[in-house]
Amino acid sequence: MTQVEARWEHYEHGADIGVRGLGATKGEAFEQAALALTAVITGPAAVRPLERIALACQAPDDELLLAEWLNALVYEMATRRMLFSRFAVKLSGARLAAEAWGETVDTARHRPAVEVKGATYTTLRVAPEGEGWLAQTVVDV
Repeated sequence: MTQVEARWEHYEHGADIGVRGLGATKGEAFEQAALALTAVITGPAAVRPLERIALACQAPDDELLLAEWLNALVYEMATRRMLFSRFAVKLSGARLAAEAWGETVDTARHRPAVEVKGATYTTLRVAPEGEGWLAQTVVDV
């Protein structure tokens, strides 16, 4: 059995941007989708994981849970004026408990490209992919 490499990527979708996370587990795919969300705004390597926040959400299925998770991050980024570069997600049925590490936005250093308004249901998908998991959706910018 080959080990699935955790990674994130973007894909084009009209005026918006698709975020995709791939991982060995569903939780890891959610973490990578969150990293792809950060990468829409700035290079994740530029964001220092200095402050930890806890997040929790729930939804009736995996796809809606992914949208809730990303929207919870968008909310935290907006209200705390933070960016995040490290994530730990625990999934239990319809519930997600997570921690995100990041820092206050420094416009000179982070050079934010766009503001993400929220995750949409466009191309929303959470499913097994090869020997791992895929978690993707389009975010409104």
